Amino acid sequence: MKIQKIPFILATLTMVGGIFIAILFGVNESYFKNKISQDLQKNQKISQMADDSLREKKLKAEASKNWRYYQRFHFHATAIGSMAMVILLLLQFVQAPLKLVTVTSFMISVGGFLYPFVWLFAAIYGPEMGRHEAKESFAFFAYGGGVFLIGLLLTTYQIIRYPLTIKK
Repeated sequence: MKIQKIPFILATLTMVGGIFIAILFGVNESYFKNKISQDLQKNQKISQMADDSLREKKLKAEASKNWRYYQRFHFHATAIGSMAMVILLLLQFVQAPLKLVTVTSFMISVGGFLYPFVWLFAAIYGPEMGRHEAKESFAFFAYGGGVFLIGLLLTTYQIIRYPLTIKK
């Protein structure tokens, strides 16, 4: 397999992940919401709250926010995967040196692939660990967003610096 195919495969897999979880939501959204509720019962900070009404209020608010994290994985994976694919296709027309295009392609695809997982793992582990703690534990994936951004900046540079060859 040519190394230049790998970014396209990663961008496609990013979109597949976003669509796949959307299908799972459609098939059994209650599974996700029930899992969140069950895991929130294991959250030590919440379970130690003395006031029952405050605890119930907190459980409801946390359930809603954790459900939103699953949705963020879906939104980010589908959107970033789509953006990555478009950028990868655009880079095929830029007459920049192959090494620069290849490095940029990998930054776009690897960064775009990794970033949405911060939301998925925060959704999975956030109810029991705490949302902030879960995001901190999986911050490595969030750095993918920075890698993606650098790839976007490199793409912009290449579009400005080098000619585009568009076949008619």
